[in-house]
Amino acid sequence: MINEIDSESLHGRIASGEDVLLVDIRTPAEVAQGAIPDAMRLPMHLIPIRINELPKDRDVVLYCRSGARSYQACAYMMQQGYDRVLNLRGGIIAWARHGYPIA
Repeated sequence: MINEIDSESLHGRIASGEDVLLVDIRTPAEVAQGAIPDAMRLPMHLIPIRINELPKDRDVVLYCRSGARSYQACAYMMQQGYDRVLNLRGGIIAWARHGYPIA
């Protein structure tokens, strides 16, 4: 079971100053078109190599364009022992649809 968070909930948590690590797993070309401010960039194919850069002691929210790739990445991370990982439902598309900031 993959835990998911919607754009409204994530925006609220960020706005209230919660300690959430946002990770953009899209390709550099996709990121160049705009990203959620303050997100760490870690392309999906590099997660297995750089997973040790991600903390296990705080919530990690992964996002991609639509939420499909980040869902798979969350499943992989959970298999690696990460239990505080969340998928941004609908990805950056849903985030932008709500009018939330994109840098």
